[in-house]
Amino acid sequence: MSTISRKAMLIAACALVLPLGACAGKKVKGDTAYIARDVNTLYGLAKERLDKGDYEEAAKLFDEVERQHPYSVWARRAQLMSAFSYYMANKYTETISSAQRFLTIHPGNEDAPYASYLVAMSYYQQIADVTRDQKITQQASDSFNELIRRYPQSRYAADARLKLDLLNDHLAGKEMEVGRFYQRSGKWLAAATRFREVIDKYQTTSHTPEALERLVETYLNLGIPSEARKAAAVLGRNYPDTKWYKRSYELIQKHAPKARVGREARPHVAAAFHPRRRPDRGPRARVRGGPWRADR
Repeated sequence: MSTISRKAMLIAACALVLPLGACAGKKVKGDTAYIARDVNTLYGLAKERLDKGDYEEAAKLFDEVERQHPYSVWARRAQLMSAFSYYMANKYTETISSAQRFLTIHPGNEDAPYASYLVAMSYYQQIADVTRDQKITQQASDSFNELIRRYPQSRYAADARLKLDLLNDHLAGKEMEVGRFYQRSGKWLAAATRFREVIDKYQTTSHTPEALERLVETYLNLGIPSEARKAAAVLGRNYPDTKWYKRSYELIQKHAPKARVGREARPHVAAAFHPRRRPDRGPRARVRGGPWRADR
């Protein structure tokens, strides 16, 4: 967990427990078996376990507050503190369940942004490397987007936006990995689809230059050099100093030095990747005495 994220969560959690003050009463020994206790004693015991770092036991005791005293003023606080405690114990499934239950019952509560943040961070902490299934990554992305949509001015929105940038880079990395696999297997159309996905959906990530260069390779292998030149033109305009542009330029000079935009493209293949044209004229690319670029 980042320092910013941990600090934000701890501050929010402290805000939930501070109002209890001296109401905790004397220390009560016991486990989470059902033992009828007054709400102040039970909540105080849960807070004590939390302060000692016994997060999972604290979460269970906060759950007991809600179970034994569902209509008390402490039930709502205990519900969210349970989610926080489970999060600190790395019990992310339980965190999501508790936080989502809070959001269902108290959607307009002032602590709802924090509950939403706990849900998103629980998915975020479970993200694996790009060689694994990215379902969790997508769930984290969806949760952060939902937080930003519903609570754009909350203290958690800024961190959510930063996390989204990292998630998009992660998702783009997965698309690139699959695209490279298709490329090695000679499945050029499938590879092109993956690389286009990176360019269209994740164009602000670090993977875009490579995706464009690999599109050049893929289009050349599909026999549509005009599309390869257009991909290289975009690469040259936006990333002229990268190794990916150098490679694409060499490929174009070797395999498609005289290709014209739109002439050689196979209709059934090129249609899916052709840029949207303006009514009066379409974008054209050509060589001008050296590294070529797309005309405006």
